Amino acid sequence: MRRIFRNMGWLLGGRGFNAVLSLVYLALATRTLGLDGFGYFAIIVALGQTVTGLVNFQTWQFVVRWGAGEDGAARAAGFAVGLDIISAIVGTLISAILVATAQLWLPLPDELLWVAFGYCIVSLLSIRSTPTGLLRLRFEYARATAAEAVQPAIRAIGAGLAVVFMPTVAGFILAWAAAEVAVAAALWFAALQKERLDLREVSLTAIPRAHPGAWRFVLSTNALGSLQVAGKQVMILLVGAVGGEAFAGGFRVASQLGQALVQLAQTVSKAIFPELVHAKERAADIARRMANMALVGGALAVLVALFAGREALVLIAGQEFRVVYWAMVILAIGGAVELVGASLESLLVSAGRAGTAFLVRAVPMAIAFACLDVAMGWQGLKGAALCMLGASSLAVIGYWVAILSQQGIRIELDNEEEEAEKRPAE
Repeated sequence: MRRIFRNMGWLLGGRGFNAVLSLVYLALATRTLGLDGFGYFAIIVALGQTVTGLVNFQTWQFVVRWGAGEDGAARAAGFAVGLDIISAIVGTLISAILVATAQLWLPLPDELLWVAFGYCIVSLLSIRSTPTGLLRLRFEYARATAAEAVQPAIRAIGAGLAVVFMPTVAGFILAWAAAEVAVAAALWFAALQKERLDLREVSLTAIPRAHPGAWRFVLSTNALGSLQVAGKQVMILLVGAVGGEAFAGGFRVASQLGQALVQLAQTVSKAIFPELVHAKERAADIARRMANMALVGGALAVLVALFAGREALVLIAGQEFRVVYWAMVILAIGGAVELVGASLESLLVSAGRAGTAFLVRAVPMAIAFACLDVAMGWQGLKGAALCMLGASSLAVIGYWVAILSQQGIRIELDNEEEEAEKRPAE
């Protein structure tokens, strides 16, 4: 637990630095672009992050899971790099299709289509899960945090430059693209200082030969990671498709401020996963204690959003975004739910039940997408936020049921083994 809290401290320190600077560049972007312009910006960023999230394998988990041992890290990193190359190729094709058809379902003007495609390509080339995994494998959370701090710093500086020299949607997208490239370079630099990467080890067959269930784990974690992206980025795209660019911009602001807890949940998950892998016997107890602490933290954060959220919205984004207050509060509640569920999801994945975690997340998300049009017709942005809250709540309940079911199976097996041991003696 001490190491978990130390690692989490580094991750939360990085998140805190990111949170402060994110308020700076969010304020600059919203006040410079306005509600409609920020909506276009939100749609382009969501497109890039959606494509990257859909094709990006969770290679950091593979490196942590299979990287132990003298040659394990090199072999696991080679497998991860091979998957990253596949992600970039497939993602480029998907980007071309999405951008070519964007005007059929998204409110994007002609002049921003190439900007959107360029941002998608930069995001794909800046995939950084593998170096992150190499750093976490060696518990180098301090190095990882320092490298990841490059992203918010470049975004804030770039947003300031955009306000002065290029106060357009394209100017802010350039700033975000530069930040993606910079943080990827920083993470690779930090990782290669601690671990040698041999390009001769790049292979898609070595790890599956040594670990027969590797591809099942790879595909399950990829699908689960894609769903986590879909929960935020695809929802922004769908909100824009249903309600227009102003709705997309408003939902992005409400999501960024209200669902800061979701990012905290991801931080908890990243800090706890290596420990759950290495401490199988105590994994359930660790996850339970983390979930209990998350419940308290989530409740406090929701109270802050409820009583101080309206003033924060006006202060950061301006009066124009005041209307998204209740959507922000609902998303904050959803973030608190996700915070509780983060350790439960990590427990399932670390136990080799990534497929179960995927199904538990997929079904509620599909229901949320199906209900979005009706919910927005009923309550606008609040309806979209309620869909997100419902999906998160059902997923966390599902995680809990799946864990209890798994423990029940283990108890039954233990009882059978005890009876089998007694029979010879009888």
